[in-house]
Amino acid sequence: MNDFVGTGTLVRLALRRDRVLIPIWIVVFVISAAGSAKASIDLYSDKAALVEAARTSNASPALVSLYGRIFDESSLGEVSLFKLTAFGALLVGLLAAMLVVRHTRSEEESGRLELLSAGVLGRYAALTAALIVSASTVIVIGLVTALSLVGSGLDTKGSFAFGLMWAATGLAFAGVGAVTAQVTESARAANGLTAIVLGVAYVLRAIGDSSSDGSTQWVSWLSPIGWGQQVRPYAGDRFVVLLVPLVFLAVLIAAATALIRRRDLGAGLVRPRPGPPRAAKSLRSPLALAWRLHRGSFIAWGFAFLLLGLLVGNIASNVDGFVTSDSAKEMVQKLGGVEGITDAFLATEMGVMGLLASAFGIQAALRLRSEESALRAEPLLATGVTRSRWLASHVLIALLGTGALILVAGLGSGISSGASLGNMGRQVPRMLAASAVQLPAIWLVTALVVVLFGFAPRLVTGGWVLYGVFLLIGQFGEIFNLPQWMINLSPYGHTPRLPGGDFSVTPVIWLTAIAAALTLAGFATFRRRDIG
Repeated sequence: MNDFVGTGTLVRLALRRDRVLIPIWIVVFVISAAGSAKASIDLYSDKAALVEAARTSNASPALVSLYGRIFDESSLGEVSLFKLTAFGALLVGLLAAMLVVRHTRSEEESGRLELLSAGVLGRYAALTAALIVSASTVIVIGLVTALSLVGSGLDTKGSFAFGLMWAATGLAFAGVGAVTAQVTESARAANGLTAIVLGVAYVLRAIGDSSSDGSTQWVSWLSPIGWGQQVRPYAGDRFVVLLVPLVFLAVLIAAATALIRRRDLGAGLVRPRPGPPRAAKSLRSPLALAWRLHRGSFIAWGFAFLLLGLLVGNIASNVDGFVTSDSAKEMVQKLGGVEGITDAFLATEMGVMGLLASAFGIQAALRLRSEESALRAEPLLATGVTRSRWLASHVLIALLGTGALILVAGLGSGISSGASLGNMGRQVPRMLAASAVQLPAIWLVTALVVVLFGFAPRLVTGGWVLYGVFLLIGQFGEIFNLPQWMINLSPYGHTPRLPGGDFSVTPVIWLTAIAAALTLAGFATFRRRDIG
């Protein structure tokens, strides 16, 4: 039998399953790039202000580590998109890898691929179909992003270099996902390995970019994200560098196909370690078990939030030099909703932290559905554990976990900005308050996933769709002059802009009350439906 037979059928099945998620994320990436370009074109009409902003960025080790170096300080396109060059490529790579894992290892773990293999299905069909879907997605993201940047007024050649850079980085990490899917028996473990590779790649890029004397710049070439930066969109447009991630992809595909022949369907190259015959006392409650399941990802997220908080606080001390023109200051103040330029920056970045913390809340709440689908929930519920206790265990981890993450980010930014500005005693409590007011909106988004799980579990991934919509409205609603009623649909739009802005308790109470009502509705509907 042909090893690739059935590939077309699996491609159509995957596209049908992701017919909502893929378009949403394409729109998110495209509008993010176009919105950044449009805002920057309005900000930097003055050439001197543009060059000054670029030089200030390159002079800040924190900014260079976080976003990368600006190669051409007079390039409007590069300055407009420098925050999305490395970081955006990281997110595209994450999407590409997770799509591959979703349609390979997740299908094996659930047993669906075994059922399909009972028909006419080649050995490499699932991997090939997943790679086709993932590659098509990132290529569409790259091309449509390039067209949107041209439409925003940026240079055509540089715009296509930027879009293809995103696509090529995504293809490289699609290959990473193809390999990690062969290593473990769990989709979560495969995604975890992919996240580690992404993190290492980003750190290697940061080490190379941060080199002041050029002695460690070569380290960037060890990273697929660094390869993308070396395309240098709007600063030379070196299209030939795009061959490097394509060769990398070919090598990883060859490795993944070789690994497939060395394992059985459903098995991984690394066998899971058997646990002890009896559970420890620390695991003898639903909440303890839920914590054990979420512990690893929470610790990783916590470390990332602390690091981001410290970086944001350090950058805040230089933001006056980065934003020099009056129009630039007005735009940052508009996004942050406050008058002081430093406070505006901190308020804006804390809002971004709130968005990121929401992603953890969604992920933690979605674990309910994965436990149910994998038939691990039913044995627990067959004991003395009630439905409400089991559901509450994961919901508590999601709610308390997001609270801990955003407060860690606030603490880190308060310490860092306080040390830089010479007023730590004032900055720490201000940033903790700025982080705390993000919680009602974060909890509301998490509650939406809970109510979807209780009411229509098959639609629970719609939480990511709603998250993407809220992200677009919240981040680009004012830039694109959307009507106020549409901006009000996002819970993040009602969050007080702290530090420095006016605090109103009314939206905080309303958001918290709605989140509580949705959570209770999720509990009520879950108790009335069948498991599975």
